Amino acid sequence: SNEIGAQPPLGFFDPMGFLASEDDTQFEWLREAEIKHGRISMLAVIGYLTTYSGVRIEGMEEIPCGFAVFDKSLYTTDLARANVIWTIFTIVILETALVKDAYGWAEFPGDYRNGVGNSGWDRRSDAYKQNERAKELNNGRAAMMGILGLVVHESLGNVDTLLTFIK
Repeated sequence: SNEIGAQPPLGFFDPMGFLASEDDTQFEWLREAEIKHGRISMLAVIGYLTTYSGVRIEGMEEIPCGFAVFDKSLYTTDLARANVIWTIFTIVILETALVKDAYGWAEFPGDYRNGVGNSGWDRRSDAYKQNERAKELNNGRAAMMGILGLVVHESLGNVDTLLTFIK
């Protein structure tokens, strides 16, 4: 209940009692998963809104936004197929080599610095670090709800009425 993320208005929120019998290792694993899902969701919301507004990379100008992007019959040009392959390759490299605590140096769950870029973070006060980590956690939680909302509204077919300010 003293961890980052247990803050007003809900405080410590575990209505299903998942953490009642868990140790610190399990809690840290769950927190790392929450942070990672939050980071991915932040990228997903930005990516959804960017493609919805009409921005495309070269070779994918005709690819629609939203769930329609998963229709493989759309990827007819060599450039579009190469973009998909490189995207998958990049995700695999990030997941297997970079976006993890590769050396056991993490100060906290979700700390993937791996010895790179420590100087700026290490000079900060503990209060600053705690505040920034709480912001990231809350922004990630909001993004998880945001992408879920976009998915639901796309399924309902009313994304256009929801996102009128973009187009």
